[in-house]
Amino acid sequence: MSTPLTPGPAPRLGYGTNGLTDLRLDDALALLADLGYDGVGLTLDHMHLDPLAPDLAARTAQLARRLDGLGLQVTVETGARYVLDPRRKHGPSLLDPDPDARATRTGLLLRAVRVAADLGAHAVHCFSGITPEGTSEATAWKRLAESLTPVLDAAAAARVPLAVEPEPGHLLATLDDFHHLRGLLGDPEPAVLGLTLDIGHCQCLEPAAPADCLRAAAPWLHHVQIEDMRRGVHEHLPFGEGEIDFPPVLAALADLTAGGYQGLTVVELPRHSHAGPELARTSLAFLRDHPARRESPAC
Repeated sequence: MSTPLTPGPAPRLGYGTNGLTDLRLDDALALLADLGYDGVGLTLDHMHLDPLAPDLAARTAQLARRLDGLGLQVTVETGARYVLDPRRKHGPSLLDPDPDARATRTGLLLRAVRVAADLGAHAVHCFSGITPEGTSEATAWKRLAESLTPVLDAAAAARVPLAVEPEPGHLLATLDDFHHLRGLLGDPEPAVLGLTLDIGHCQCLEPAAPADCLRAAAPWLHHVQIEDMRRGVHEHLPFGEGEIDFPPVLAALADLTAGGYQGLTVVELPRHSHAGPELARTSLAFLRDHPARRESPAC
């Protein structure tokens, strides 16, 4: 016989503003609060707290008051497609051959750290970028480590962790790549350099199952993104349209929450803003109503 297991505490759920780009930020936040979300993954972009527009500090303070009034927690995300270069997706990156261009991306991350500190955010998310054509792997890793060093210094001073996301197709694509970066940077404390783990990305390319990736990432985990996905195809899908077995994932998230994980688990559907309000509703219902499944101990 097996012994029933008591469900662990529910993870704190959020929704990413990169999937609500057809809404004004205030309307998006009100929607998420009304639906019952715990927080928001805030992508700094021209339509949602533009990091390059004037009076950023004042606008951030106003947003902090609004988030507090709505009872929403926040993680700051930096994956806006064209916030720095209107003609080049995610450009310039931390791996750009031009040092001034790399510095521009580093500057955005430094702004994001300040915003996150002023908002009381759990973490600042970032990713490496794609290795430029003609750039050796060793050179790319050197550029990444050098570009992130001032960001880590700022994050440590602000006590806001930097949470790097392994991204399919990027230089830093897997959990193993994250640990390689840690080594290059002198093994910073997890409170300074940690992980954003995207459950779909685990399904897409990690050798281990997503639930096992979560457990392996636990010591460095500051932010989780979640959606459905298929093996080998980097396409963020609404729940039920991919191949992920969610009960073990939700059980692992509950166990991590019981173990002290304080961050958000944010629905990440950046190509579905046209249906954002409805997907925010159905995604929350899916995550709350889907049963968690653990291996039960044998008697």
